[in-house]
Amino acid sequence: MTKKKVEKPQRFVSKHQLSRWEQQKKRQRIILILGIFIIAAVLGIVGVGWYIGQYQPLHQTVIRVNDTEFNMKYYVEMLKLSGGNQPAQYMQLLADNAVKSIEQNELIKQGALKLGISVSDDAVNEELKKSDLPNNDIYRDLVRSQLLTRKLLDEYFEQQVPMSAEQIHLMAMLLEGEAQATEVRARLENGEGFTELAGEFSLDYFSKTNQGDFDWHPEVILNELLPAHVVEYAFNYEAGVLSQPIYDEEISKGVGYWLITVLDRNEEEEEAHIKVMLLGSEAEAKEIKSRLEAGEDFAPLAKEFSQLEGVEENEGEYMLTPGMMTPAVDEFAFDPEVELETISEPIRDENVLTEGGYWLVKVVDKDENRPIEDNDRDWLKSEALNEWVSSLWDDPGNEVDDSYLDEEKKAWAIEQAMRS
Repeated sequence: MTKKKVEKPQRFVSKHQLSRWEQQKKRQRIILILGIFIIAAVLGIVGVGWYIGQYQPLHQTVIRVNDTEFNMKYYVEMLKLSGGNQPAQYMQLLADNAVKSIEQNELIKQGALKLGISVSDDAVNEELKKSDLPNNDIYRDLVRSQLLTRKLLDEYFEQQVPMSAEQIHLMAMLLEGEAQATEVRARLENGEGFTELAGEFSLDYFSKTNQGDFDWHPEVILNELLPAHVVEYAFNYEAGVLSQPIYDEEISKGVGYWLITVLDRNEEEEEAHIKVMLLGSEAEAKEIKSRLEAGEDFAPLAKEFSQLEGVEENEGEYMLTPGMMTPAVDEFAFDPEVELETISEPIRDENVLTEGGYWLVKVVDKDENRPIEDNDRDWLKSEALNEWVSSLWDDPGNEVDDSYLDEEKKAWAIEQAMRS
């Protein structure tokens, strides 16, 4: 017998129930919309924070050279390249250098273009590939600057430097004092060799290393190696004649002479009460010692002649501990065999610097129009390039602005450079 399918009666929904369902759906829609809004707001906050904290600062113009602008990202990358792995203190020193490097490279690029000199993108690409360097803005600009500098030297400044000039072949040596200079000059007049004596006695590094022979040079080159008044004297002097001692009050030399008197010594505390002065030559030290032994007071002589820093305040009197001055001073001051109140003989010390000395000069030969050696011409071209670059900085027509980069923003840039 077939069962008859019984249809379920249609469910009756009251108006009250319909109202509740509609309210529930409405609440669900509101919750969904609120959820979406909150998620969007959170993402928006993160996005705005990233934009304000990272994107916007990195894309802010921080350096302007005429019409060319450089943003913070470029500056950070330059810092990173200059020393991103260095300690923060070192990076702070690089911060200003990086700014000047960016500005100067751009000034050179713009200045060279006015001279009709430029470097093609192909040349930059070739150099990057040859040197296995990354192909990005920083490296491209640095390579372009390097190639431009080379091109300026080879094409432009090559024409600015003469091929020949008046030159002299010079011999020179620096002696510690007038007495020694007079003695050495007498030995030279008696036939001893300039090179041998310069190698033994000269206190100037170049002169000693080259045994007094400065070779052939134009005046401008010699001015880099010797005091200007010595060079001027040489160019106005006859060839083959040995000069009288020429005083140089500003020259620094690596030798001095101590006069020391030990007033008291405490061996247990490793302390010595001393009077000390530093003199520029053995002859001067001997003269001062004689004046002290004749009864003159230490303090005024120290204030007048000693080259030790602080002598104006302490008149050469110290409470000495080992290592406070030099081993030569310690050796005398802490020697138990040295009697108190005894004035030392002049103690030679090559671990100090003193000022003043005397030059002996001999012009071996002169030539009014001698070809300039390649090394000298390279130096002259480099000097001409440096002067040209300085003129770019001084040119009122060039507008360079880095005022946006205050100390706070430099610190932020350093932080970014060190982070990655």
